[in-house]
Amino acid sequence: MEVVLLQELLLFLPLAALLLYRYNATFHYFCKIAFFNCWIVAMATLLSPFAAFRGRSVENMKLLRAAILPLKHFYGIKMQVRGSERLNIKEPYVIVCNHQASLDLMGMVEVMPDHCVPIAKKELMYLGTVGWACWLSGIIFIDRHKREDAIDVISQTARTIRRENLRVLIFPEGTRNQDKSMLPFKRGAFHLAVQAQVPIFPMVISPYRDFFSSKDKKFTSGTCTIRILPKVETQGLSPKDVPKLTETVRQAMADALAEMSANHCGDQRAEQPLLPCCIGAGAGRGTGSPQCEEDTTGINN
Repeated sequence: MEVVLLQELLLFLPLAALLLYRYNATFHYFCKIAFFNCWIVAMATLLSPFAAFRGRSVENMKLLRAAILPLKHFYGIKMQVRGSERLNIKEPYVIVCNHQASLDLMGMVEVMPDHCVPIAKKELMYLGTVGWACWLSGIIFIDRHKREDAIDVISQTARTIRRENLRVLIFPEGTRNQDKSMLPFKRGAFHLAVQAQVPIFPMVISPYRDFFSSKDKKFTSGTCTIRILPKVETQGLSPKDVPKLTETVRQAMADALAEMSANHCGDQRAEQPLLPCCIGAGAGRGTGSPQCEEDTTGINN
């Protein structure tokens, strides 16, 4: 009798999981997040031995990129990249990008040029095979809690950029941020670009809120737009110019993010059919989705 009950339970559990995945948004969210993390760990574990044959090298980033690129297909996320041709220059440079969630990895590998590595928090290095794979790929680790060590890393990286014709990607907000506006930028990326006298390329990833939200436990399919803004030169600038440079780049990225949010909301409204209640003076506020109305208000503020 107990064996029969156990068998029935084992048959019921997969069905219950499928029903929860289909009809429960929170369960759906956690399943997708778990798959994302498991995929990263599995790929890091499988690829690390191959990368180890080459040793620590930026060329191993190609393996990580190849491992992460399929995720967009699994999740039904369409990537639209604009301005990627701006990165097709031979000289070294620094890319600065807004940071929203772990999904940024998919946007990062979508546009990351050859011979480019991110700067990441040092804690990542201790995440088992993931940390090992990152180290083998030449990712630069920085200790955010030790200012002097961080300054040393920036100085060493500035020398390496010129010597090895390296491109570096940094998230200047310093932490994940899913708010409508960007956090204040930390100046490390800009000190790096000024010390190396290399240009900066601002990169803006559109908000995920239409298909992903860790707060609301939402994770569906959707479209993500990535824009590469015109480069910002640093030739002739000195450390005293860094504060103004930081704010100039941040403002350009914030303006682009606001424009992308507004355009996306406009596209959503255009796709919605007109209803009788939407016609007439003053009815327009009821035609858009609540999320877009909130976004528009946030932009105007």
